[in-house]
Amino acid sequence: MADGTLAPTERSRLRRLKERGSFDRVVVDAILDEGLVCHVGFSEGPSPFVVPMAYARHGDQLYLHGAAGNRTLKALAAGAPACVTVTLLDGLVLARSAFHHSVNYRSVLIFGTGTRVTDPAEQQVASAALLDHVAPGRSTEARRPTDAELRATAIVRFPIVEGAAKVRTGDPKDDEEDLALGVWAGTVPLRLVAGEPVASADLAPGTAPAPSVHPYPDRRR
Repeated sequence: MADGTLAPTERSRLRRLKERGSFDRVVVDAILDEGLVCHVGFSEGPSPFVVPMAYARHGDQLYLHGAAGNRTLKALAAGAPACVTVTLLDGLVLARSAFHHSVNYRSVLIFGTGTRVTDPAEQQVASAALLDHVAPGRSTEARRPTDAELRATAIVRFPIVEGAAKVRTGDPKDDEEDLALGVWAGTVPLRLVAGEPVASADLAPGTAPAPSVHPYPDRRR
């Protein structure tokens, strides 16, 4: 990783459509920084689980957090191998044939094991990273967590050392013999768009709008 790439491994190596894959940390980090929800896959006993979670990247680490009794975080902290995925959907790809319909996307898979964060200073760093990932600058606006709140929260550090990105862009890949068919083909672009912020009903009169959300920034990285 010293040269800015993730080293391919047997389980992170791309086997199909290798040209869509990347181990470049610039590509990987941009996808992680744009996404808001990851899915954490792990096994506990005989059952597999895939759980959506909020997350934040801080340097070479992902921080995951939740209630102290959260099953996923307890399993990760105990050393359960896991796969964390983030997927951004960029468009629907409509081909002339049913077979070649697809989607344009950017995705990342990260493999590894997590570690419970117990140092109070790192817990504060992780808390700030999680807030700023959701709304840049939010950690300077909100009250910092108290010691009691940190005790009630589980934070797991997940290293970004093994994984890969995969990206699809562009038009449908129709067969040449289908190009003359009178069927429309192309893409329907999709993107996450923030609406106008809505103040809480119990907000004190005269409270100034938060710079972190007025206006909410475009998340595309």
